[in-house]
Formats: sequence, structure tokens, C-alpha cells
Amino acid sequence: MPRRLSATIFRPGRRSWLRGATAAAMAAGMLQLRAALAAGSLPPGVAQIKGDVRINGKPAERGQRVAQGDVIITGSNGELVFVTERDAFLVRANSRIEFGSAAARGAVTVLRVLTGALLSVFESGTRREIRTTTATIGIRGTGIYVETEKQRTYACTCYGEAVLTPVDDPAAAETVRTKRHDQPRYIYGKGMPQMTKMMEAAPVINHTDAELQMLEALVGRKVPFEPGTYSKP
Repeated sequence: MPRRLSATIFRPGRRSWLRGATAAAMAAGMLQLRAALAAGSLPPGVAQIKGDVRINGKPAERGQRVAQGDVIITGSNGELVFVTERDAFLVRANSRIEFGSAAARGAVTVLRVLTGALLSVFESGTRREIRTTTATIGIRGTGIYVETEKQRTYACTCYGEAVLTPVDDPAAAETVRTKRHDQPRYIYGKGMPQMTKMMEAAPVINHTDAELQMLEALVGRKVPFEPGTYSKP
């Protein structure tokens, strides 16, 4: 889920200095992140920001905590990486993610992916749900990538276990157990033309092993497979 042009005129030397200062600041931020990861001391909160990212309507800031009730919106050039407790997330551009809970179901943490895409890694044993317009995905500790469209959801259980339930046909729920991107699914809503099933096999798209490794490292874990060269097509 735009930068404004400045009217100030810079001389070439001033422009070069600004470019150098910006590059130095970015490099310093990455060094701090790597040092925290190496020490296993990265605290919960926003780890990386790219482009236009807003939390509850305000520009996101490094280190900012993300909690239940918060709304994350990314612009067309936006991307956000953050940690909550022992879970880590990468929010793609053009996304709207809402955090909540389902008290009636044992205080399950719920992430609503209303638009866009979310890559997540969850601590084993925790109860989580990802909800879209067409699917409810129950999590028991896994890596999962979700993209949402108006009438279908893409869900790749990258590793671990998830229960995929079509909103319009709960009886068609499927428990997926995978080791490495083994069973991606499209989950449809009613009204899709020429559809005979609410769920079908899908290809692996738009997320990488390297991104999963990065997210797991943020919470002091490793991916449960031998890292390879799989990358987004």
C-alpha cells in the first residue's frame, strides 16, 4: 500500500556535499543494524524504512514500536521492515496493514492485509492470523508471504505450517506443511469467473530466500533450510 521539489538552488559543491552526507548516514545506519544483529540485541520496532511509509498517518521512524491498533501504509516507493516480539515483517509498496487481536479466540494477534503484500516470519508455537478479503490464514510458527487482490489472495507458506481458509467457503480449509516454498496457493472469493474451486496451486512469486534470511536474523534465528539462490522472477 511524493517528494516535493525544493525551490532552493544549490551550487555544485553544496550538492555533492549533500549526496556524500546522505550516503554516509545510510552507511552508518546499516553498520548499526549489522552490529545489533551480530550482538543479538536488535530491539523490537522499525528496522528499515524505504520511501514513503506511514504509521497511523505519520511518517515512520527508525526504532519506532509497532503495536496492536497501528495502521501501516506504504506508498508506491515504500517498504518497511520491523520487529514485534519474536516476529519480523517486510511490508511491500502500496500496502495497508492493520494490527488487531481476536480476544474471543484466545487473544490471537491478527494482521489484516487490506492491500499490497507482506512477508512474515513467526516464532514457533505462537498463535497468529493473517486476514485478507478472501482468506484467513492461521499461523503456528512459519515463514509466509501474502499478496492480496480484490477477489483472490496469494499465499506461499515458505516453511512451517499454516491453515488456509477461504472466507466464502470455510469447509474448503487446507492445512499446508512445507519445507521450502512447496505449496503456494491462490485463495479466491465468490464471483471469480470460471472458478470451480476456492483454492488452487500457484507458482512461487515475488519473494526471496535472502529476504527470509534477513527477517529471521532480526530475531536471532535462521531459516530451516539450506539457503540457495531462489529470487523473485
